[in-house]
Amino acid sequence: MTDKELRWEIESTKELLKTPVFDVLEQQEITHSGLRGDYIAMDAPDWVQVIAEVDGQFILVRQWRHASQSMSTEFPGGVVDRGEDAATAARRELSEETGFKAGRLTHLGSVSPNPALFKNQYHVYLAEELEPTGKQHLDDDELLTYELMPAEQVIAEYGRGEFAHALMGTAIALYLQHKNKA
Repeated sequence: MTDKELRWEIESTKELLKTPVFDVLEQQEITHSGLRGDYIAMDAPDWVQVIAEVDGQFILVRQWRHASQSMSTEFPGGVVDRGEDAATAARRELSEETGFKAGRLTHLGSVSPNPALFKNQYHVYLAEELEPTGKQHLDDDELLTYELMPAEQVIAEYGRGEFAHALMGTAIALYLQHKNKA
């Protein structure tokens, strides 16, 4: 099949659920040959995650994740606010969650977190030349701490225990790609 034959076009969209985090949409779609179907899509703001590296160590945040009911150790990150670009969001999230400011910020890549379900993009940045301010700026319901851990240890432990955040694996892959180019 050609790309034209594989492609689906949206005929109409209906909002099924609106939440503070994302909206659930039902999309009626049609193919070039006339095949029709109803598909679910989640419309969420873009996300960022920041690999903050200082002297061979990553700055990680440790927090409770409500859906999995577990502790998670992961890279700082969050939602790109409306009207904000991803790089600005990355700098903001790093500063808010860890109190560190990035002297140099490098975009490592942007991917779809799950193109079957989500419409948004996930952006990964490398933060270097870090300056500690000594002050976090957390949201009222944001309870987290940060710690420094050797980069090699984080990479080795990824996928086990508290290092289970799937997007962190993507960030690590983009980080290793970047390091291999250097």
